[in-house]
Amino acid sequence: MPPSYPVTFSVDYPERDLNRLSTFFRIFAAIPIAIVIELLPGGSLAAGHYYAGSSGVAASAGALVFAPIVLMLLFRRKYPRWWYDWNIEFLRFANRIGVYVLLMDDEYPSTDERQAVHLDFAYPEAERLSRGLPLVKWLLAIPHYFVLFFLSIGVFFAAIGAWFAILFTGRYPKGIFDFVEGTIRWHNRVIGYAFSLVTDEYPPFRLGA
Repeated sequence: MPPSYPVTFSVDYPERDLNRLSTFFRIFAAIPIAIVIELLPGGSLAAGHYYAGSSGVAASAGALVFAPIVLMLLFRRKYPRWWYDWNIEFLRFANRIGVYVLLMDDEYPSTDERQAVHLDFAYPEAERLSRGLPLVKWLLAIPHYFVLFFLSIGVFFAAIGAWFAILFTGRYPKGIFDFVEGTIRWHNRVIGYAFSLVTDEYPPFRLGA
């Protein structure tokens, strides 16, 4: 079994019937919380993050503290703790919205509680991070953008299939759930490597943990 990547992500599989009415109107129910994240600094650039697509990878750089961290690592070898706190909490919030939009949970996204969505990466020891690598990590991650572009297309159709399955059976098919969860996990690993800069370990090309 491959070792766990420093950025971890999982969603609790709902071992229960999901709310059919909430599922049917999900895209409309998500509008208020989408407005909230749009009003956050850089939040308007994070819309693609909801769907775990390659566009979300690039867009998230606008919502995260990125360029200042590059400069601090390059010249001071420091990673201010409050910038880490902003990045991880923003990503957790965006992921809760993404999971809700993709029908994986019918509990309305909280602005602060973790709920069924678990995203974690440790506060990095700046002395162990490369000084110059943050300048080119976004470039080195380009192969992942291409893969995530096609995976995001699959997620779109998977969510449509899950929508029908929930309406008729009340359950989210486990195979579809695992695929969508894995794609979001992959997306978060790329973000952690290329934009929140919490690890120098190159993200693996896999959906699993």
